[in-house]
Amino acid sequence: MTGFARVDGAAGGWTWTVEARSVNGRSLETRFRGPSGFDGLERAVRDAAQARFQRGQLNVTLQARRSGADAGVRINTDQIERYLEVCRPYVDAGRATLPAMGGILSLPGVIESSAEAEDPEALAASEAEMAAAIGDVLDRLKAARLEEGAALAPVLAGLIDRIEAQVAAAEIEARAQPAILKERFARRIGELVERGADLNERIVQEAAVMAGRADVREELDRLTSHVQAARVMLFTDGAVGRRLDFLTQEFMREANTLCSKAATTVLTGVGLELKASIDQLREQVQNVE
Repeated sequence: MTGFARVDGAAGGWTWTVEARSVNGRSLETRFRGPSGFDGLERAVRDAAQARFQRGQLNVTLQARRSGADAGVRINTDQIERYLEVCRPYVDAGRATLPAMGGILSLPGVIESSAEAEDPEALAASEAEMAAAIGDVLDRLKAARLEEGAALAPVLAGLIDRIEAQVAAAEIEARAQPAILKERFARRIGELVERGADLNERIVQEAAVMAGRADVREELDRLTSHVQAARVMLFTDGAVGRRLDFLTQEFMREANTLCSKAATTVLTGVGLELKASIDQLREQVQNVE
């Protein structure tokens, strides 16, 4: 979900540059920084982002300035007079002194930027042009993210293929588990006989525990099903990042159970390799919208 795009524009005596950056995120989060006086642009950025993206942290920056003779600021003398009028009773009563010019200029509304001093209709027209530029830069950002996604697809497919091969290897190794556990069970019964234990109840308990540990068929079936689901999602149009993210969690859950039930070091090793591949898949899935 990473990407970058930039658009330059000019209209109505204004020039501007819009930049959009995107990084990975579990949900869509949009941040905007722009010039004062164009309050509607923040909503325009949010709406445009929601129409194009499902996940990712987006940072949109718009730098704008007046071009030519219209650039600069204006001092609102009427506002200065209003401030002085409010202060005059306190000065006349000797309770305060006249404020310095520097202090007056720092008061709200005294110094106006070009956007604040501009005709409202002209300002709205410039804001509409900037909003269109924001839409353009987000379209380019989406194209950049799609290009990255196209390059990522074979990487994800390769990881899914590796997971499938490791599940197949686990299935082969798991076939030896019943015989190994049977031998362990027989040895355990011999130990209990030597101790003079009551075998009627203990045999049932030991058999139940070992039978449960020997059966990894359910975990392997679920892993195979997850592999098939991942392949379907990988070639599905639209946003699938959240579903893939959840699926990798289910992958890891089954792999953990497989490792806990493993009766041989070989099966444990396959399970650990499987977990490593799933973890790599989960990291790459964070790049998928």
